[in-house]
Amino acid sequence: MADFPWYGLDSAFTGRRWLGTVGVSADGTVEHGSIGHGDEPSLKAEAADPEGQRFAVVVTVARRPGRRSADGTGVLEATSVSSAAWLAGSGLLSCTWPATMERALRQDWMDQQTATAWELADDLAGPGWSTLTLPVDGEPTPFHYRESEYGWVMAGAARGVHLGAYGRGMSAYGLALSVVRDIAQYGS
Repeated sequence: MADFPWYGLDSAFTGRRWLGTVGVSADGTVEHGSIGHGDEPSLKAEAADPEGQRFAVVVTVARRPGRRSADGTGVLEATSVSSAAWLAGSGLLSCTWPATMERALRQDWMDQQTATAWELADDLAGPGWSTLTLPVDGEPTPFHYRESEYGWVMAGAARGVHLGAYGRGMSAYGLALSVVRDIAQYGS
């Protein structure tokens, strides 16, 4: 139901692919979605084998100008590469928080890390990011790239969309992205 092309890893990746999160506005418009590659991230798996998960998730965000909200009560900001960076960063955060952390501290940790992800996404030209050029539909495309102890995050743009990606256990340097021809082939 999306009115924009979805992206995933190109055909060189032959492993498991799965449909991830889909973001829908109040009026039912698909705003963003993600396609996973490799292992589906799980905190239970991390607790058993933190180094064993190998995944890359590509987030596609519709390129939207500022517009009225579905209920007509406000204005939504335009989407941007920062939007893709935030979604990728929060995606990585959601599947990598320390499972051994005391329960009372988890929410404080999540709040702190979420604020940091917002700040980083808002400053893509800042020192927290480097650049990485990867093929998107065969064309060299620049991305903002960042690594941390939890994995990596990147964000850039393609025709009509903003792209984000995150992963762990798979190097971002060897990836290539392309339009997904048939999203229906991805099970959830």
